Amino acid sequence: MVYVKWVFWGVFWTIVLAFLHYTLPQHDIVRITDTYETREDFDYPFFWANPPSAETGAPTNRDVFFIQTFRADNEPMIYRNEDTGWGWPPYFKFDTANLQAEASDLVSTRSASVAQWVSIRHYGWRSEFLSIYPNAISVKPVAGPDVRIIPWFNIILLTLLAAFAWGIWARWRKFRARRERRHVDEFTEGWG
Repeated sequence: MVYVKWVFWGVFWTIVLAFLHYTLPQHDIVRITDTYETREDFDYPFFWANPPSAETGAPTNRDVFFIQTFRADNEPMIYRNEDTGWGWPPYFKFDTANLQAEASDLVSTRSASVAQWVSIRHYGWRSEFLSIYPNAISVKPVAGPDVRIIPWFNIILLTLLAAFAWGIWARWRKFRARRERRHVDEFTEGWG
């Protein structure tokens, strides 16, 4: 029974951490090489913003903007660029066309005398096997590939979540201790 409990809690915390890693904003320092638009089929609709559903009769594909980039170690990274609207995650992104124009303006080639490096704020994962892409939220020019961005929002939010989880855990332990003490007192009441 102890193993089942540990497996349950291990799976639970893995899901919570995966959810937070997918949803919280991340920053990548990259060099933009191209921007384009293509029609995409939604094989895995939960990895897309505002996916079409079969109930509404919406088409199962649509045009999506993409931003092609390279990291400092010359590894390619592709981001999708679509509005999140009022849905989840709550980034309230409504400026897809503007972000695509900004990204197009910051295109830089490897052969350029001075490469233009940018910080792309995004959420999500990149999986070549599943053909899923992180969603770009903002693009900002930076001084070079060695710039370090401190994720203050993530630090504050995770600290608050940890404090909340600790508060619930402490109250639960206190409740259990009081309950066990009451059972012992009821059991030993007539012994004295």
